[in-house]
Amino acid sequence: MSAETSIIVPCYNEAGTILPLLDALYAQTYPRADMEVIIADGGSTDGTQSLIQAWAQDHPDLAVRVVENRARIIPAALNVAIRASGGTYIVRLDAHSRPESNYVERAVAAIVEGRGQNVGGAWDIQPSSSHWIARSIAAAAGHPIGVGDARYRYSDQAGYVDTVPFGAFKRELIDQVGFFDETLLTNEDYEFNTRVRQAGGQIWFDPHIRSVYFARESLPELARQYWRYGYWKVQMLRRYPRTIRWRQALPPVFVGGLILLALLAPFLAAARYVLAVTVAIYAFILLITGVQLALRHKSLGFWLGVPLAIACMHFSWGTGFLWGLLSPQKEK
Repeated sequence: MSAETSIIVPCYNEAGTILPLLDALYAQTYPRADMEVIIADGGSTDGTQSLIQAWAQDHPDLAVRVVENRARIIPAALNVAIRASGGTYIVRLDAHSRPESNYVERAVAAIVEGRGQNVGGAWDIQPSSSHWIARSIAAAAGHPIGVGDARYRYSDQAGYVDTVPFGAFKRELIDQVGFFDETLLTNEDYEFNTRVRQAGGQIWFDPHIRSVYFARESLPELARQYWRYGYWKVQMLRRYPRTIRWRQALPPVFVGGLILLALLAPFLAAARYVLAVTVAIYAFILLITGVQLALRHKSLGFWLGVPLAIACMHFSWGTGFLWGLLSPQKEK
């Protein structure tokens, strides 16, 4: 007999976070007999699969299954897991996440109530370690200056949005709009939700549907993450140009403007002046943000770490986006 709700999880080398996720799923208020967990693993080499198998043996009252994700990319993992699942409702989670105990219950209830065709909630962004830069990255990733109007990172107001992290929906939604796009290595959630909205559906954000998400631990990891976000956002926008939002356009415009001013500065005094003023204002805003968060969280390292993290996010996203514009168009 199939479970009513399938939890799907893309996974690759998540030995450090997979057990807390499974423990959080086991502690859900939603009946365990009505849940199944499908983990699409991309060939982990750090013992993740052994940890899952051992955990499943110790918790036989929650169905947990590992399926192979040969493509080793997130959208393919989601599709493999969906095809292997049998639930009426699909709840997508991440191996870096830890849902609150009522996460599945609230998500399914919102679908049943007809709040939206795809529903999701808020992230409580936590650091991956106790190091000051890891804590700064987590604080920056939840601040509006760092992420613009991405409400799921900071808002406590429910409502209709463009996208949600993860998401929960009826299986029949796949029949209506199709599976996740495997030609996009990131932005697969946004692209999927774009098709949902184009088909007349709505995306519902409920801040009471909460999960902890562990941010990247170091600035190089953060830079790689946001560079990918920027690069692959371009590939998605080539298909859906009207989905561009101001928060997505600002970083490439800002970075492109600085590059242009830097090229003109040796020849034009006005360019040198505008460049200096722009950089000074930007640095001042970031430093003020860092000081505010340092005082709020009583963490001295935030005054430097938060500006570094926000600048890393902006410049990585912006350069990735610009590089995507210069790259050949990806065929679907």
